[in-house]
Amino acid sequence: MSFAPSLMALGEYLAGKFDNREQALADPAWFVHLHLWQRPVDLFTEDSITLFAEQANIVNLEHPYRQRIMRLMSGSGADAPLQIQYYMFKDPGVFRGAGSNPAVLKTLTVDQLDLLPGCILTVNQQTIPDHSYKFTAIQPPNSRCCFSYLNQIVQVALGFEATAREFNSYDKGIDSETGKATWGAILGPYRYTKREQY
Repeated sequence: MSFAPSLMALGEYLAGKFDNREQALADPAWFVHLHLWQRPVDLFTEDSITLFAEQANIVNLEHPYRQRIMRLMSGSGADAPLQIQYYMFKDPGVFRGAGSNPAVLKTLTVDQLDLLPGCILTVNQQTIPDHSYKFTAIQPPNSRCCFSYLNQIVQVALGFEATAREFNSYDKGIDSETGKATWGAILGPYRYTKREQY
């Protein structure tokens, strides 16, 4: 199937190895130095571009975390915005480390994933100089992204901005009782720079 140019560009912009070295050096009290891997995987290929994502603290690269699947799709109409649907792993440990060791992903199947119904983003785009895009992804109003982890319900707020070389993550954990952010992009986005293209 041929995909819209904007969907192809979104997949290309998001695929890669990133880190926020400059931000972490400039403001180490608030921003941990992270590596972020977003690798294409062969799932949902009939209508989507799909990425495996995980991240790791630079001082603990052998213990990556936040393994997830991002399914990039066209909207359900000619003028509808792009969408990203998130999935979690039934057993995240099986694929831990696949960011730096992509051979592990060759065994990945849809049966190993759980759909996260409330964890979806609407992606808007604008054309910027050099015939490229800036993508802005936000959760739809009144949506809640929740999932079960270690026998607890976890709520997160998702969002990002992406260009060809930069990825700004607004992801943060939310205290479901108070609605306040507890981790992540509390004082602004994590500002990643792409170091490798996948």
